[in-house]
Amino acid sequence: MRKDIHPEWFPEARVICACGNTWTVGSTVPEIRTDVCSACHPFYTGEQRIVDTEGQVDRFMKRLRVRDEILADVENREQERTSPDVPIAELGLDKRYTNILIDNGIAVIGDLLTRWEEGGDDAILAISGIGRKVLADTKKLLRARGYEMPDYEEA
Repeated sequence: MRKDIHPEWFPEARVICACGNTWTVGSTVPEIRTDVCSACHPFYTGEQRIVDTEGQVDRFMKRLRVRDEILADVENREQERTSPDVPIAELGLDKRYTNILIDNGIAVIGDLLTRWEEGGDDAILAISGIGRKVLADTKKLLRARGYEMPDYEEA
């Protein structure tokens, strides 16, 4: 064997655990510090606790919090999108028809839905300037936003 290539050997190296337990082993370093040993490891002790190695549990919990925030944000955006308080102008109808609806007291989508519940398609068609094409387009736009709308009925 070649000389002077091997590290120094410490036959009485001391191992110190975070729980306070110590013992001796042979090693190439004089002192070893460890986080968990057989005296405190949950597998050997039967305890139900989480061993947090390098903050893995904290990172996991942080990812869960971020996920919950994202889901809550998506749900809030969906609720805002289908809110009855959305102005009728945001629906995407032609400006002419939007102005006709506003002039007839339908300023928000909730007003339009209320009018539909009270009189059906005929209540909307009774508005001067609104025809079946606009009615069908309005229903399509409302369905695209997530509103439940009755199907277009041929007279």
